[in-house]
Amino acid sequence: MIDYRNFLSSFSRKQWERIGLQRRSGVVAPLFSLYSQYSAGIGELTDLIFLIDWCKACGMSIIQLLPMNDVGFDFRPYDAQSTFALEPMYLSLRGLKAVKMSAFKAKLNKLSEKFPSGGERVDYGIKQAKLELLWGVFGNHRDLTDSGGVKDFNRYLEENKFWLEDYALFKVIKEKNNQSAWEAWEDKLKYRDQKALELFEQDNSERISFHKWLQWQLYEQFRVIKKYAQGRQVFIMGDLPFLVSRDSADVWAKQDYFKLNLSSGAPPDMYFAHGQRWGMPVYNWPVIEKNDYDYLKEKLKYAQNFYDFFRIDHVVGIFRVWTIPLDEPQETGGLNGTFDPADESVWEEHGRKILTVMVENTTMLPCAEDLGVIPPCSNKVLYELGIPGIEVQRWSKDWGRTYNFKAPGDYRINSVATVSTHDSSSLCAWWQFEAGTIDEQLFKRKCKKWGVNFEELKNELFDLKQSTHNRLRWKESVQNPDVLLEKLKLPRDKAGEFINLYLESHGEKGKFLNYLKPQAKQKACLSEPARIAMEKACLSDLIRMAMEKASNTASIFSIQLLQDWISIDCLNECDLWEFRINFPGTVSPKNWSLVMPLSLEDMLALPMNTIIKNINSKAERI
Repeated sequence: MIDYRNFLSSFSRKQWERIGLQRRSGVVAPLFSLYSQYSAGIGELTDLIFLIDWCKACGMSIIQLLPMNDVGFDFRPYDAQSTFALEPMYLSLRGLKAVKMSAFKAKLNKLSEKFPSGGERVDYGIKQAKLELLWGVFGNHRDLTDSGGVKDFNRYLEENKFWLEDYALFKVIKEKNNQSAWEAWEDKLKYRDQKALELFEQDNSERISFHKWLQWQLYEQFRVIKKYAQGRQVFIMGDLPFLVSRDSADVWAKQDYFKLNLSSGAPPDMYFAHGQRWGMPVYNWPVIEKNDYDYLKEKLKYAQNFYDFFRIDHVVGIFRVWTIPLDEPQETGGLNGTFDPADESVWEEHGRKILTVMVENTTMLPCAEDLGVIPPCSNKVLYELGIPGIEVQRWSKDWGRTYNFKAPGDYRINSVATVSTHDSSSLCAWWQFEAGTIDEQLFKRKCKKWGVNFEELKNELFDLKQSTHNRLRWKESVQNPDVLLEKLKLPRDKAGEFINLYLESHGEKGKFLNYLKPQAKQKACLSEPARIAMEKACLSDLIRMAMEKASNTASIFSIQLLQDWISIDCLNECDLWEFRINFPGTVSPKNWSLVMPLSLEDMLALPMNTIIKNINSKAERI
């Protein structure tokens, strides 16, 4: 029996008292990936009712959503135009408050015909089409006389003054400027001249009211969903992006809260050889602190209307964030950056102070995404404050020693155990294409650093026929580090980085099979044709065993991607490599557009739901 009582003596004890110390299981599901027979082109808020019912049927009690904020027309959920406003395309047209939709029945049917549910990718043309229809609905009901709408709407306006006025103004100014970034607006609007803003508001009052009305409708629908989830004893976890788009209402309204000469990102690691450059500006924390963290407190206050938990995206950025000057060439990615704050000695207190403010000012339980290059102080502070981090199965290893996968009992108790993330491949794709490989660009960069001929070495070390998607798979003949050293023609004291890459990846499939089921280790030694045949036949078993391992960890929560859950028994003919939510560091229509291969109604009828429930029951997560 694992003892989680320490959480009740942590700084977030009130949140733990509300949630309880029960081991729980859950699912990560982007709303844009879901659909039901009632959806119009994309998952809608009311579709979450089906997902709540599915979770209940499978013995799960947490739904983790990706960010639900307004993304404008760029459709990148972690690069939102507001950290307050919700995304209007998720609004259910059949569930609007104080609205009679009978006059719009024909238009609703036409919309559903033009943007049918399902398909492999979201057609984001649905957003503009929905907004046009909603503008017509608003025009017919702007007096809000039905069902006491005017009273509720006015109360909503009053309670959300901190952000709503600036957001609605921002949206309409963008519309009047062909969606151009606020930094390209005329100076009076760009720098928020009060008289210019008042005049603009007078001239565009109806359109500004429309955007406020949209947010009120979203608020009302989401509140209904939360109430339904509470009745089913299912918690909802919101994802609050650490940063916000440079072209956002937040940055435009509070320019002094951001360092606009810098771009945020991440330093190079084994998965992203050039690091990452995200483009969002970093926070000017001293200025935010002077204003008693009002911006942070108000964000949490609004989010808790909808969520029981909140995911702190990129929590290590709260301790220190990787910054790249705006004038740094794009092709260098995140290579030439520095941390902010630059002084490592202040990171711990800097992070503790901000996280403490967050915990003090919300009823939601925070969960931290603590991946990437982790400062030593991060784990310490998260444990102190009772904030769960994240343990990703494929990356949770005995690094620097055996490189074996971490035993389930060795996972942090204050963590969420997961098999994959929205930024990674699915479990199936990892097993097929990545396990036992290294990143080609990373290896190439190491070769350049140490004066080694990459092209020659590539042919000598790697099985290029079995290497795909810029992943290099070791040849069977490279049986140990000594063989690697011989090919490198480098002394051991200069080949440490190459040896680490080898030890981290070589034999990874065999180690994973042994981790899942010790007697399965021998299967990794089969001939290549036999191994491939075995893998196809046993992939469902492998997925199920991996999910069981994640569920059996010491982590208080086990939350898995929806595509990993349904892969237990629903492997289809889709391209496994493409069957993922996001390819970090790339701009592609394949990012943030994945649609599940079956509807929510079909999910409710899956025979495998019993398998999932058994996994959760055996792990005492029900």
